[in-house]
Amino acid sequence: MAGRVALCLTRGQRAPGCIDSALVRRLAPLAIILVVAAGCSSSKPGEKTVLPLPSTVVGTVPKAQTLTVPPEYKSGDATAGKAVFTSSGCSGCHTLADAHATGTVGPNLDQLKPALSAVVNQVIKGGGAMPAFKGTLSTKQIADVSAYVVKATGGNPTG
Repeated sequence: MAGRVALCLTRGQRAPGCIDSALVRRLAPLAIILVVAAGCSSSKPGEKTVLPLPSTVVGTVPKAQTLTVPPEYKSGDATAGKAVFTSSGCSGCHTLADAHATGTVGPNLDQLKPALSAVVNQVIKGGGAMPAFKGTLSTKQIADVSAYVVKATGGNPTG
């Protein structure tokens, strides 16, 4: 058995060429840790570990689209818009304190404080669970309800 180490006991005594099993039990966890740690080290001496990062960017990042308010929706009547809000079912989905609306399906408009451009766009096109109202409401009704939502929430009336 040249070059090999054997574990053996001979009537409680260590035989020549054998290692004490109690010593092996004490050193085994340390040996395992050393083997695992040696395997985890992937860099060579003098090398630096770096995170992989892209060296080039392919393509372009699109610019954010700015919503604009078409001229026909800029001068809505907020007072008339409150009636449109309550009669068109908006309060069934949205929370808006001024209209005593407590819907929870759509966003809370009091917290959102949307800009006029965002309200007009959402009412015309819909999105998420909200249907499009272009074709259901007239241009004047869309302008009015948008003006009302912006005024009641303190949103941006020019944006």
